[in-house]
Order: sequence, then C-alpha cells, then structure tokens
Amino acid sequence: MFELSEEHREFRQSVRDFAEAEIAPHAAEWDRKHYFPVEVVQKMGKLGLFGLTAPEEYGGAGGDFTSLCVAIEEISRVDQSMGITLEAAVGLGINPILTYGTDEQKATWLPDLVAGQKLAGFGLTEPESGSDAGATKTRAVLDGGEWVIDGSKQFITNSGSSITSCVTVTARTGERADGKPEISTIIVPTGTPGFVAETAYDKLGWHASDTHPLSLSGVRVPEANLLGQRGKGFAQFLATLDDGRVAIAAVALGCIRACLELSVQYAGERQTFGGPIGRKQGVAFQIADLKVMADAAELLVYRAAALKDAGASVAEFKQAASVAKLYATESAVSATRIATQVFGGYGFMEEYPVTRFYRDAKILEIGEGTSEVQRMLIARSLGLPVE
Repeated sequence: MFELSEEHREFRQSVRDFAEAEIAPHAAEWDRKHYFPVEVVQKMGKLGLFGLTAPEEYGGAGGDFTSLCVAIEEISRVDQSMGITLEAAVGLGINPILTYGTDEQKATWLPDLVAGQKLAGFGLTEPESGSDAGATKTRAVLDGGEWVIDGSKQFITNSGSSITSCVTVTARTGERADGKPEISTIIVPTGTPGFVAETAYDKLGWHASDTHPLSLSGVRVPEANLLGQRGKGFAQFLATLDDGRVAIAAVALGCIRACLELSVQYAGERQTFGGPIGRKQGVAFQIADLKVMADAAELLVYRAAALKDAGASVAEFKQAASVAKLYATESAVSATRIATQVFGGYGFMEEYPVTRFYRDAKILEIGEGTSEVQRMLIARSLGLPVE
C-alpha cells in the first residue's frame, strides 16, 4: 500500500506551514537577485528535513523515504529552488556517503550534513559527459598514498555555497580487464588546493539554487577518501540516481499542485464578460487536466517511494522511479504552460509566481536523467533491446 499515513499527513502540514512562513514570502526576491538563502537552508536543517532518512546515530530521524518525498513536494510547492536544494543535499550529498562510506567517513561528514549546517555535492556530469556518464574524463591516480585528481565537472548543485563542505566526484582510476574505464568515487573537501568552484551559472530557472562548474587541477586527497570499493563508482551513481529520480518527481509534483491551486483561485476571481473565467469551458477543462496530472503524479511518486521503503527489488524500483520521473516532470512542464495561459497577460509578469514556475520547470525533464533516458530505461525493463 502506498497511501500516506496519518503521520505523513501531519508531517506534510508542518512542512507546509514552514514553507508558507519562511520561503513563500521571499522566493520571488531570491529568484530576482539569484540569492542562495543559507540562513533558510539551515532553518530547514533545524526542522530536521535533511536528516529524515539518516540514522539517529548521525543526528537523523531514521525515517522513511516517503517522508523525504513529502518534504520535497511541499517545499517545491512554493519554491523549486529550495526544493532541489533539499533533494540534492540528501539524495546526492548525504546518501552516497551514508550508503557507501566507511565508519570514519560517516563520522566525519554526516553529522553536519544531516543537521543541515553543511551541504555536499555530487560531481558526476562533465562538459562532454552528460547522459553518457560512463564517458567521464576526470582522472585520479594514486601517488604516495594520495589520490591526485584532474578534470572538470559541470551543473553541480550545492557545490559552491558558503556552507558546502565536500563534493563526491567520479573519476577514472584505471582500466578494467575488458578495456573499459574503471570509475571510482572520491570525496573531495572544499578548500583543497586545486579544487575550484567556478562562477555560478546564469540559469533560465532555479535562480536561488547553488549550481557551479568545478575544476580540479592536481587536487590531492588521502587514499582513504575513496568512497566505497574502487571501480564501483558507476554502479554507485546509478543507484544514487534511482532515488534521485523519485525525489525529482516529488519536486515536479509540488510544482503541479501549485499550478492547480493558483489556477483554481485565479479562474474563480478573474472577471471577464460579466463573470469569472472559470465558467468558460476553455479555461475550466484545462484546469481539470491539472487535477488529473496532480493525482496521477502523486500516485506514481508515492508508489515508487513505497517500493523503496518496502525493500522492493532493484529492477522493480528502478522501473517505478523512471515511470514517476518521466510522467511527473513532463506533466509539470505542461502544468506551468497551462497555468500561464490561465493567467493570460499576468502570467507573463514576474509579479506572479506562475512565471517563476514556468522557468523553473523545464530543467525537471533534464536533471537526474533526461526524459529520453527514462523512456530508454522503461523500454529496457520491458525486455526491449533498445539502445
């Protein structure tokens, strides 16, 4: 069963209250100024949002994945920038260390990350390595008990903020017997000589999230900073992305819900030709479609989360994650287009949040696996030999 429990519903309300009070009144200004609100991120930490799935020994709540999706959805309902900050901080920052780290690595990094006082990034994508993540060119070689890393990464979330403590990067550490590159993951503390978070991107959307290209030139870190087994980096980041796809779908669900709520309100208030525009089928039917999108996306997101919590097989969860990610993110893009149309000329003005939602939504179809990749994964799970 994947119906939300009473505890989940009560938790949803507490996160919604926080989002409405601490994020919604400021989201437009942060977006306009491209400002990353560290102080609010740390308030999210004090609320316990970054530690929802982490064990109590590291300061977490030891809770389920479903609760994390609820929190991401509610934060994203008012601001996707903060929603993706939470999603990436847990899914890409905390989870790899929690899942594959040694006891020493966990003790070193997790307490501050779980408390939301620090952030970690996950350096996977490169200028010439996006969907084909196995084509990474960043290299790491052992020299005197240290990894020496050279390369570059791009589009890395939470990688250059004032509270970023480390970035886990994928790198070639050798060659396998079949001639393919051996890929490993290595923890790189910020402030390490040669590690540079370049100037933040000027993005179409998600203006208040922290996103940078990274350069690594002769970066030296201890051999003990290897995360998990050498040569298992490819498998590690694929598993990491499965969780992330459900979480990104939760971001999209929050966006769809916002579009639905705003459109219903506006269509009931906006008067034309002697009555509210909501009485016109051309408007009302589009809003009805938003309701269908919201309900369908909710079922897919929380079904996938329930499978994760229930310990479903890797294959079953992977398929559910891709289905949820594909449907919810493409629906979010459609939902923002519909909401903008419902608002008419006002939907094109920055004083209304639908404009920000419209800009923010497009990346949902790209990040953590494009729609094309999701269709490929779903087709393969059905036994089709698609390339």
